[in-house]
Amino acid sequence: MRSLTLPALAVVVGLLTGCSINTLTDRINPYRIDVRQGNYVDQEMVARLKKGMTREQVRFALGTPLIVDVFHPDRWDYVYRFQPGRGEPEQRVLSVFFDGDRLDRVEGDVQAGDAQAQAATSQNVRSRVVEIAAPPQKD
Repeated sequence: MRSLTLPALAVVVGLLTGCSINTLTDRINPYRIDVRQGNYVDQEMVARLKKGMTREQVRFALGTPLIVDVFHPDRWDYVYRFQPGRGEPEQRVLSVFFDGDRLDRVEGDVQAGDAQAQAATSQNVRSRVVEIAAPPQKD
């Protein structure tokens, strides 16, 4: 009898240990860092843009673009990606178009104006054309 209870006890202890290790590993989650990549552009930065600004002025307002394509020299792309440790990733794309050396238009996820009002009115819109006011004419 004694020889039978020792292996049975070992099996029971092994099963209980296996169950407790699984529950323990389910509760222990490794820390995952937030990863930010690209150019962060917000509404305030876009609001500084005026139609007719030079490339240097746009670079000063928004920073160096992430993508300057050789085949599209009149387009700068600012891409920002945020991957939280837990949760869904967020990506923003802003494209700045020039006519010659002057700013013509801006398209993308970021708009000038009140950020909260825009978020409340348009949740599902991913691409927008931003109207840029022309600088005042000097007489």
